[in-house]
Amino acid sequence: MVKVIGVKFRNSGRVYYFDPGELDIQAGQGVVVETARGVEYADVTMGVTEVEENAVVSPLKPVQRVATEEDLSMRQYYWDKEKEAFPICEQKIKEHGLDMKLVNVEYNLTGSKVVFYFTADDRVDFRELVKDLAYVFKTRIELRQIGVRDEAKMLGGLGPCGRPVCCKQFLDDFRPVTIKMAKEQNLALSPTKISGLCGRLMCCLQYEESCYEQMHKLMPKTGKEIETPDGVGIVVENNVITEKTRVKLTAEDGTIDIREYPYEDLGPGAKERALEKAAQAVTEAPESGDGSTPIQTTALPRQNRNRPPRQPQQKGEQKPQQKGDKPQQQKGDRNQQPKGDRNQNQNRGGNKGDRAQQPKPDAPAPKAEAGTTPAPAAAPESGTATVPFSRKRRPNHRRRSFGPKTPGGSGGQKA
Repeated sequence: MVKVIGVKFRNSGRVYYFDPGELDIQAGQGVVVETARGVEYADVTMGVTEVEENAVVSPLKPVQRVATEEDLSMRQYYWDKEKEAFPICEQKIKEHGLDMKLVNVEYNLTGSKVVFYFTADDRVDFRELVKDLAYVFKTRIELRQIGVRDEAKMLGGLGPCGRPVCCKQFLDDFRPVTIKMAKEQNLALSPTKISGLCGRLMCCLQYEESCYEQMHKLMPKTGKEIETPDGVGIVVENNVITEKTRVKLTAEDGTIDIREYPYEDLGPGAKERALEKAAQAVTEAPESGDGSTPIQTTALPRQNRNRPPRQPQQKGEQKPQQKGDKPQQQKGDRNQQPKGDRNQNQNRGGNKGDRAQQPKPDAPAPKAEAGTTPAPAAAPESGTATVPFSRKRRPNHRRRSFGPKTPGGSGGQKA
């Protein structure tokens, strides 16, 4: 085990180990260390701790001292000078006509060295540019060409996910990302969808790559015939997220159906395993008090939940009368009810009922035709109910005869 501290430079994502020696350094403090670029100021992110020897790149450089107030003021002073040096260097690049893009400028803690970072498509001859910059800044000048990924790491920004780019936050080093990773994750191969700010493939494509590779080994291959609980079908698609497989099945009548199954339920003996699960589910179902297994039924509609289930009615059995229903009459009771009572029931209201109870006026006796004897009127029977007047009845109109006229009378007479 080796005692180390972890530090970061200029809010970069990578953590570097240094030897604290006998110093008691806590996280959040500042230290002064020696690097390949000279003396630098660093922020401590991890206090004194012990790590494995294989996790450390030997030899470890020691920490010179804990940062003081003077070191903080020096760092702020050269940060301000970096902002002044940036436009000066851009102007010199335009004067020399060089095809390069300036990205960042960094001073070390003592100001003995200044580094200019730039990007370019090809190699650039900047020897004359270095001479002009050394004459202006009166210090050691270094121009370093970087890639587009390093440019995004220095400048930072928001990725397609809406969060700051990973290389600026926590990535310590760039790992290779291939288009195969996007294909295995079923992503759209459009460059605008899978590219980051740097124009390269997003670094986050490698985060879940090992999980996708493991699931693809367990799940069946696309286009292969496989046994399902419903028969043999052809694998259409695998969904690694839900761990389910879509299978195309062909019925006996020739119809095609696509169904989705968990990948664990597929393979040899899938139908037998499905039957065993169904039988096990039945045996594990909760039993009622009398020892019988309840049968699960579908829920009743909302308007019928409070009503008891409908019982089948036997032939000839009367339907039970519900609350609020009108009393039912037997088929023979309707014929036994007097005719006048039925008419009274039809007429509702006070005035209408009064008119219905009045007796019907006697109709005038029909005139006797010539040569005929009028029939005597029938005597009213005792105990018969008087038929009241009803609006639903219509008077019987005599049909006019259109037969030939007889010489004895003016009216028509049937032959």
